[in-house]
Amino acid sequence: MSSSSFPNSRFPFGAGARAPGGSGGGGGSSVRPWGSSGGTSVSSSGKRIQKELLDLNASDCSAGPKGDNLYHWLSTIIGPQGSPYEGGVFFLDIVFPPDYPFKPPMVTFKTRIYHCNIDSTGKVHLDILKDGWSPAFTISKVLLAIKDIISNPDPYTPLVMNISRQYLTDRAKHDEIAAEWTMRFAR
Repeated sequence: MSSSSFPNSRFPFGAGARAPGGSGGGGGSSVRPWGSSGGTSVSSSGKRIQKELLDLNASDCSAGPKGDNLYHWLSTIIGPQGSPYEGGVFFLDIVFPPDYPFKPPMVTFKTRIYHCNIDSTGKVHLDILKDGWSPAFTISKVLLAIKDIISNPDPYTPLVMNISRQYLTDRAKHDEIAAEWTMRFAR
């Protein structure tokens, strides 16, 4: 991972803060015209993504477009308290398909994490990102579901079998390694 992949700040938009293009407080809200030059209109999926950007309200999470690309976001999740990931700052890449919200976004961890439901390439095993997807879901709900699976791994549907096995048979050792990885890669 190159250091230029993410903003200089460890938490680019601040916990609870609005991402670039969001409302600035006071009066009405305004949305930066993403890639619309010369009167080009934003697609219906683009309008949905813009609305979700304005409505984003997830605690200990932030997300927003990477540069001017409305369909490619960067996100951060703070490791949940009481978990071996506590205090870690985890960066994620979110890519919205052109037919969003009818298809789920692709979410990939860019920060290494020791977790049975997240593999070494950053792929996340989460039902709502596959067959369980519904157009009713929003990116806020996706981020909250990811935060929940960080705290509560599902060792019965793992992407990484040896971590799952360790989680089930030696939870103390699993948590020790997960905390070490958090200190090493997410601080």
